[in-house]
Amino acid sequence: MAKRGELGRRDPEARRQAILEAALDVFAAEGFAAAKLDDVAEKAGVAKGTIYLHFKDKQDLFEQMVREAVFPVIARLEELAKLPDLPAELVLRAMFEVFRTQVLATRRKDLLRLILTEGPRFPAIAAFYHREVVARGLALMGELLNRARANGELSAEGLARFPQLVVAPLILAVVWDGLFAAIEPLDVEGLLAVHRELLLRGAGGRGEGQTGQGQSGKREGDPT
Repeated sequence: MAKRGELGRRDPEARRQAILEAALDVFAAEGFAAAKLDDVAEKAGVAKGTIYLHFKDKQDLFEQMVREAVFPVIARLEELAKLPDLPAELVLRAMFEVFRTQVLATRRKDLLRLILTEGPRFPAIAAFYHREVVARGLALMGELLNRARANGELSAEGLARFPQLVVAPLILAVVWDGLFAAIEPLDVEGLLAVHRELLLRGAGGRGEGQTGQGQSGKREGDPT
């Protein structure tokens, strides 16, 4: 934690970033309801009043924290989904790799866990996350699946109706990591490779029997 005097000499954006980083620590540890702005201020090394120079209240701080953490990832996924000349298998491979390295391997996974645990108790949080993150993610997945269906790449026509199926193992990976990683680590890379085959088998996916082989290597034209 930075000393208050040191942080006071920083520019406003540096103070804002320090508050956002401290907020993630406090929200992840305490939950939304129990989190106190006093604790955020102490951890950030600022006076509590400084928080209100950047954020209206605790809800606004939470929402801005989500935007700062998640929007860069969503933007990257949107870029990948809109690549028109790549087969769906390569786009999905790149998307899953972004999730594995930019979410599951970072503090962003703590934020996703927080949404999963606090959302049912705080509908406003769930509604905000659905509007700002989930709806955008499902829209881009739906666009990808519809293009894949038109190109004959999907293993089942009905998949395009349920883009939630694409992201289901991503949520599983986050939940498993929080609950069981110390007991039975999950091979996320292998899981996602198999999931790609299930989505695209027989229509552009890798052939059966190749699951788990060359998972970390890039294929020609791989956008990651």
